[in-house]
Amino acid sequence: MPITVAALRETADGERRVAITPEVAKKLRGKDVRVLLERGAGAAAGFPDNSYADVEFADADSVLAQADVFTCVLPPDDSVWARLREGAIVVGQLRPYGATARIEAMGRRRLTAFALELLPRTTRAQAMDVLSSQAAVAGYRAMLIAAEASPKFFPMLTTAAGTIRPSRVLVIGAGVAGLQAIATARRLGAQTEGYDVRPETREQIESLGAKFIDLGVSAAGSGGYARELTAEERAAQQQALAEHLKSVDVVVTTAAVPGRPSPKILTRAMVDGMKPGALIVDLAAEGGGNSELTQPGQRVEHQGVVILGPLNLPAGAPLHASEMIARNVYNFLELLIQGGTLAPDFNDELVAKSCVTRNGESSFQG
Repeated sequence: MPITVAALRETADGERRVAITPEVAKKLRGKDVRVLLERGAGAAAGFPDNSYADVEFADADSVLAQADVFTCVLPPDDSVWARLREGAIVVGQLRPYGATARIEAMGRRRLTAFALELLPRTTRAQAMDVLSSQAAVAGYRAMLIAAEASPKFFPMLTTAAGTIRPSRVLVIGAGVAGLQAIATARRLGAQTEGYDVRPETREQIESLGAKFIDLGVSAAGSGGYARELTAEERAAQQQALAEHLKSVDVVVTTAAVPGRPSPKILTRAMVDGMKPGALIVDLAAEGGGNSELTQPGQRVEHQGVVILGPLNLPAGAPLHASEMIARNVYNFLELLIQGGTLAPDFNDELVAKSCVTRNGESSFQG
């Protein structure tokens, strides 16, 4: 019997992505893998059932009962684990940090689960890196939200009524999301600046045509993330940043570390010093936000400055976001399926470090 790879319709609030797209389903079928989906699984992402060729559809309970490999974009409702075939493999973004009940529920069904957000940030893992692929979507959408919500035009405009100066946009954090936000702001014609405490990001920011803001603080870390600033470094950073923010029209903050609260970069005092009409879009709202005034999922107005804390931005561009995350999932599945059989190699660091439970035993340290 061929391996059955399955997916359900996502049920998280506002979620419209799907873990298996028609493109990836075709690739799996080319490897003699059976693909089984819940009816309507891809509809919200722009993939109706009739767009899938040679794929079987069933109700959710039947899908879960037959799945050898269950894929997901975000963790499903905890009731799903009890209905999933015992001993199955789970692949997706599982958000394991602080999710003791979820890990225990998977353990009771003797599941082997891989959380793709735990993959090491290595060159070999890039094709499976869900954090990077979805951060690119989030950075793009964050800047579009900023352009829509700002009371000013982004580009310079020359009109019969006079010349309109371009907006001054600052992106804080030059990871994948930040760089995509910078590139989008440049395409929209804004006067764009970027800031990151990691000095190696200067070249990346400048390569996109933006200006690198040097605040005199360097915090190069490991694993692609910045190290935590000392109290003295944080004070120096905040003083220099507060002065710079006085002339900025739009700020997009993107600093986040999986499993930890988002670092507080913009204090209330900094926002107090910004000019009326300024806008902050806090891409790190799901982790509590980079601004002290951010309310996740809410619009806050403080002394004429608007702070937006959007959640799950990739779900707002579900077709392309699904294509990207489905390719990530497929590339990871290639590590698990060998010669038509499921054979995860736990000597492979990509397999071992992303494993949350193995045959029901928890292997997650976090």
